[in-house]
Amino acid sequence: MELPTSKLWFIIFTLKYFFFIFSFLSSTHVEATHSAGSNLFREYIGAEFNSVKFSDVPINPSVQFHFLLSFAIDYDTSSSPSPTNGKFNIFWDTDNLSPTQVSSIKSKNSNVKVALSLGGDSVGGGSAYFDPSSIDSWVSNAVSSLTNIIKEYNLDGIDIDYEHFKADPNTFAECVGKLIQTLKTNGVITFASIAPFDDDQVQSHYLALWKSYGHLIDYVNFQFYAYDKGTSVSQFIDYFNTQSSNYNGGKVLVSFISDGSGGLAPDDGFFTACHMLKSQQKLHGIFVWSADDSMANSFRYEKQSQALLAIPRN
Repeated sequence: MELPTSKLWFIIFTLKYFFFIFSFLSSTHVEATHSAGSNLFREYIGAEFNSVKFSDVPINPSVQFHFLLSFAIDYDTSSSPSPTNGKFNIFWDTDNLSPTQVSSIKSKNSNVKVALSLGGDSVGGGSAYFDPSSIDSWVSNAVSSLTNIIKEYNLDGIDIDYEHFKADPNTFAECVGKLIQTLKTNGVITFASIAPFDDDQVQSHYLALWKSYGHLIDYVNFQFYAYDKGTSVSQFIDYFNTQSSNYNGGKVLVSFISDGSGGLAPDDGFFTACHMLKSQQKLHGIFVWSADDSMANSFRYEKQSQALLAIPRN
């Protein structure tokens, strides 16, 4: 017995309708789950030349783990370094953090990605300035030099950590924004982050970048350890909420410094604050400065951070 054509079309329409509704609800749930929190752990490594290796750092298989090589800087490598207008050179410990070692740590740990951080605080005993000759020339040089480094080292992303500036906020925004955009479009990187802290000049530059190119920035590594040493849990939560508002819509990661010289220290309530944020589904991840310093305490707080991030959300 054949169904009437009208009934057959009705059944097909109904099935398509329910399939559409199911697909929509499923995708919405996945997105909501993804945005509610994260198990991302990130660690800067290599700036202090104390022979730390990727393999020294404990890696919890239940987290997403990013190493951030520190630093690539657009300065020359002479004894008295000077700016090179976007032509980046490597200033991390390449003897212990080589392309071979990048490939090794990634092949042994499927949850590990490795990125490089640009700029940093200092170079050759002086401040490392963002000092472009022009937007177009800086972007062209940066894309070329960084693409070469990223491919040589089999890297996955970049982090922007300039802390001193000889260019206005708009120039910084256009240079860095176009760099990220081009590297992503070219398939050279899959993620990008920024690393601001609470300083008027720093914030003016990074907020200009965020306003114009925030949609291309995956994580905000806010340096909460740049606040005064002895920060309380309640102050830390206030700082986090303020910066989450500043970088509205961004994944603002919380942070501590291994040597305890600033911010809310791990032994003084940092993990209490993390649990509070996690319970509110605001904990997007944790990052640490730095593996170099953490060697002294056998990476105790890296283990604790990752264990916390690995706890399933309710």
